[in-house]
Amino acid sequence: MGIEYMKHLKFFVFLCILSFTVSCGQQNRYIQYKVKKGDSASKIAEKLDMSTRDLIRLNPGMDTLPKVNSYIVVPQKKWDLLNKRIRENKENLSQVTIDSINDLDGLNTQLDLTDEFRSKYVIYEVKKGDTFYSLGKTFDVTRGELLLLNPELKEGLKLGMILKIKEIPLEVTIDEVYYDDYIKRNKDLKVALLLPFRAARYSNDSTRLKEIFANNSALVNIATDFYLGAEIAVDSLRRKGVKIDFNVFDTGDRRTNEINRIISNKNLNSNDVIIGPLYSEEVQTVASNVNIPVIFPVYSKNQSDFNASNIIKTSPDKKVFREELENYIKENFTGGNIIMVSDGKSESIQAIKNMRYSLQQADTIVKNIYTLTPSNGYIAKSKFLNVLKPNTKNWIIIATDDMVIVSDVVNSLISLPKETTVKLFTFDKGDVYDKIDNSKLAKIGFTYVSDDFVDETSLASRVFRKQYLNKNNALPSFYATKGFDITYDILIRLASGNDLKSTLKEGMSARVETKFDYRNSEFTSENKGLFIVQYNKDLSLSRLK
Repeated sequence: MGIEYMKHLKFFVFLCILSFTVSCGQQNRYIQYKVKKGDSASKIAEKLDMSTRDLIRLNPGMDTLPKVNSYIVVPQKKWDLLNKRIRENKENLSQVTIDSINDLDGLNTQLDLTDEFRSKYVIYEVKKGDTFYSLGKTFDVTRGELLLLNPELKEGLKLGMILKIKEIPLEVTIDEVYYDDYIKRNKDLKVALLLPFRAARYSNDSTRLKEIFANNSALVNIATDFYLGAEIAVDSLRRKGVKIDFNVFDTGDRRTNEINRIISNKNLNSNDVIIGPLYSEEVQTVASNVNIPVIFPVYSKNQSDFNASNIIKTSPDKKVFREELENYIKENFTGGNIIMVSDGKSESIQAIKNMRYSLQQADTIVKNIYTLTPSNGYIAKSKFLNVLKPNTKNWIIIATDDMVIVSDVVNSLISLPKETTVKLFTFDKGDVYDKIDNSKLAKIGFTYVSDDFVDETSLASRVFRKQYLNKNNALPSFYATKGFDITYDILIRLASGNDLKSTLKEGMSARVETKFDYRNSEFTSENKGLFIVQYNKDLSLSRLK
C-alpha cells in the first residue's frame, strides 16, 4: 500500500490509542486551553508545573510553537493548582507568569470553563434518559462526532456531563449570512454523478488498466478521487436520515460521444440534481437537455460562456479573485505605498488597470499607485528601490504568474534594507509559487486569494479525514475533499425540501476546505466564496478573511 500510507496509518492508530489512554486512564479529567500569542509548549508546561514532554504526549501532533487560538488538552488538576497558586499570590502576581491565561477567576472547574467554550461550541449537560441516539436526533450529530470533541464519552454517557456538541460557525460580519443546514424528515433524493472514468477503454485489458493507474493518469485520478469524496458525503447524509439513490455514470472519452448516449438512454431528468460532467462543453450539452440543476464541479476558463440558467458553477471566475483582493485592500489598507507589478502582457495590464481604478475610488487608498513592468524580461531591483519608501507600509501586488518575474520580485523584496518593510499580494497564485522557497514567501508576508483553505484542527476536517481513511485506507487528496464539499453542500441544501436555487440565495456555507457563496450571482449561479490566506513567519498559513 506504500510507505507513506503506512506512516499515516501508524500515526492514526497511535492517535487513537493515545486518545483512549488520555480519556480512560485513572479517571483523569481534562479541559481545553486556548493557545494565546506568545505561548510555546514549554511556557504552557511551566505554568502548569508539568514537563513539556508530558504536555506534548497529551496532544499528539502539537508543535513546540502551537498555533494561536488553537485548543490543546491540559489536566484539570494542573489547571486547578495553577489557579489556586495565583489566588494565593494575588498581592504579588508578578511572580507568576500568567500573561497568556485569561479570565482565570471562576475557571477552576470544568463547569466554569463552559462559558469560554460557549462562543466556540454548542454546550449541553447530560440529563437522565439521554442516549447517543437521542442526542444525534436532537442536535444532528453522529456518535463519532461527539467522541471527537468529548473523548471521555468512550466510557459512556453520565448524568451531569458537560458536552461539546458541535462547533459554532465562525463569527461573521453582517454581510456574511450563513446557510442553516436543515433536513426535512423522510426526504428522498436521487442524484446522478457524471465523471470520465474511461473504464470501457480498459475493461478488456487488465494490463493496460494497471498501467494507467501506475502511470498516475491525471484525469482518472481526478475522477476517482472526486467520486470517493462524494461517496463519503452521501454516506454522511444517509446516516443523518436522508434517503439517497446515488447513480454514477462513466462519461468515457469525449471522442466516443458517450455523454449523448447517457442523455438518450438514462432519463437524467428523473434525478433531483446532476453533478458533473468535468468538461465545460459536456456540461452545457447536459444542461440544455434537462430541466434540473447541473453542477459544474471544477474550474474552466470557458465557464464564463455558460448561459443555461440551470448550471451551477462551484468554482469562482478569475475576475472574482481580483475583486476579492481589491475588497480586502480597501478594508485593511490604512496608509502607505502601493506598487503593482505587471508582466507587460495585455491580460496583466488590463487587470492592473481595473484594480487601480477600483482602489482609487476608496478614500483610504493613495491616489498615486506605482506600476512596474519588466525590461528585457525581468524587473531590476533598482526599480523597486526607486519607488519603495522606508519607514512606511509598502504593499506590492503581482498581477502575473510568470516564473521569471515572480522570482525576481521575491528575491528583490527579501534583500531590502531593514528600514523598508514590504508585504506581497497576488490574486493569481499559480504553480509558480510552489517552486519558490516558502521561507522567502513567509519573510515578506505573502498573501493571496484562494478558493480553498484547510484548517486541519477543525471538527469538519478531522471527521472527514477519519471517515475517508476508514473507508479507503488512504488520506484524502485535494479532489477527494472537493468531491465531498461540493456533493455535501448541494445535497444538504436539497435535503431541506426547498428549491436548490432558493437555498443558494439564503446564505453562504463553509465545508471542509471550501466556501460556497452564490448570493450575488446574476444569470447562472456562480460560487464567489473565497479566502484571503497569508504565509506566517513560522511557515504556517493563516486565514485573514
